[in-house]
Amino acid sequence: MAHIPDGILSLPVLIGGGALAAVGVGLGLRALDDRAIPRVALLAAVFFAASLVSIPVGPSSVHLLLSGLMGLLLGMGVFPAVLVALALQAVLFGFGGLTTLGVNTVNIALPGAMAGLVLGPVIRRQVRPVVAGALAGIGSALAVLATGGAVALSLWLSSSDYVPVARVLLATYLPLALAEAVVAAVVVGFLARVEPGALRPVAAAGA
Repeated sequence: MAHIPDGILSLPVLIGGGALAAVGVGLGLRALDDRAIPRVALLAAVFFAASLVSIPVGPSSVHLLLSGLMGLLLGMGVFPAVLVALALQAVLFGFGGLTTLGVNTVNIALPGAMAGLVLGPVIRRQVRPVVAGALAGIGSALAVLATGGAVALSLWLSSSDYVPVARVLLATYLPLALAEAVVAAVVVGFLARVEPGALRPVAAAGA
């Protein structure tokens, strides 16, 4: 449940999440140039579609986030991509919420951006696609687990009554982290083999 619905989080958490999301989106937009827009739009659409498909896991459900992969390919551009996709999901399908849009954006996009910031330069220096894919898989798995931790923290900060729920949610993120690691490893390994330049955020490439 990375998409926290309306009416659950406390006002301070909502305000804090909104402020952090605004900063992230601002930095992401500043880092983009015209050449990056198609890539951001494409990955936002992939995230939009993939995260609508939920798989039941125990009392909760999980869905692909792809935030680690997006962070590697977009850098800070992952913030506006996730924001637009989440807003459309909330308006069109009632998935997540409008008041929690900021918190949900931070919980999903920030771990992806961090994965891209830390592991992106290392992956792009790799000459072996297998190693690049493995590093991307590790980064994506860590991003998913970080999102699970951020969701649990958001619930805990809102009310201690949510602690049991938060613990269950954390457990459901373990199989998701494994699935995301496989997807990211395959995609990045393929790109490293056939088009290494695609692993560089467009804005960074033009810097």
